[in-house]
Amino acid sequence: MTSAEIKNIALEVIKLESASLTACNAAINDDFVKAVQTIAACTGRLVVAGIGKSGIIGRKIAATLASTGTPAMFIHATEALHGDLGMVTEHDIVLALSFSGQSDELNKILPMLKHRHITIIGMSGHAQSKLAQISDINIILPPMHEACPYNLAPTSSTTAMLGVGDALALSLMKMKNFEQDDFALFHPGGMLGKLLTCSVADIMQSGERNPIVPLDATVKDTLLVMTKTKSGAATIIHANGSIAGFFTDGDLRRQLQKDPFVLEKNIAEVMTRQPTALPDSMKAVEAAKIICQKKIDNAPVTNSEGIAVGIVDEGDLLPFITD
Repeated sequence: MTSAEIKNIALEVIKLESASLTACNAAINDDFVKAVQTIAACTGRLVVAGIGKSGIIGRKIAATLASTGTPAMFIHATEALHGDLGMVTEHDIVLALSFSGQSDELNKILPMLKHRHITIIGMSGHAQSKLAQISDINIILPPMHEACPYNLAPTSSTTAMLGVGDALALSLMKMKNFEQDDFALFHPGGMLGKLLTCSVADIMQSGERNPIVPLDATVKDTLLVMTKTKSGAATIIHANGSIAGFFTDGDLRRQLQKDPFVLEKNIAEVMTRQPTALPDSMKAVEAAKIICQKKIDNAPVTNSEGIAVGIVDEGDLLPFITD
């Protein structure tokens, strides 16, 4: 098979799966709205049930729901037949996934749920299927051709199911006013947690690594402090610890071009007064935005009392630059 043929096959798959998502506009109707409203009013959890490829998609949908403010869990239809059905309580709602709507294992558990008066939301591609007929609310996906050349392997249909599942989760997220701070509580680990919870205080150079010099220091004194702390800048402070000014490597280079004897000058003569300072309580991601907007490499950090407690540079904030 040639490179061109491989590319053509891949592009055709993407074309078909993209078309399946576009076709799902038809599924965002009054029944979809009713499903969102019903889940939002639920006092228990949304239990997502499925098997096979739909089950794998169901796990992802449940995970997205749980992380965006809707308590959710996944149960495998076969395991549900052998005891896991006991995980579902009378306060829960079940979202059952099957594109054909004819999955034997899934359809065997639905009557048990109906007997317990548990609301069932079905997501399938066939309005006349067993799943659709037994469900209280139906999200019907449009007819589609699988990207599989034999129209057999679930591809376009699972893409569509995943897209509508995301639409369901994020509609609920907005409806529940689930904000960024709420998101951070559910994502304490990994890069998401780092982006959303890390503050300037968590990443700044502080203590002995904080390059601070008194207002009466010379440029040479300042340079020695910068070298000792391996920092590209220094914070000049008043006797009470508040910021008097800021001096960077760039400032030094510019001053040397004007005056080769600048090292003997008092730092107050050449420092930048009223520099951009970051509060230590600020989220690191917000600090990164300021650094980028102002096009600066370093910034001093102050505490709630205005005392210089640290310094951050662009390298510290690089992982938090999101734009």
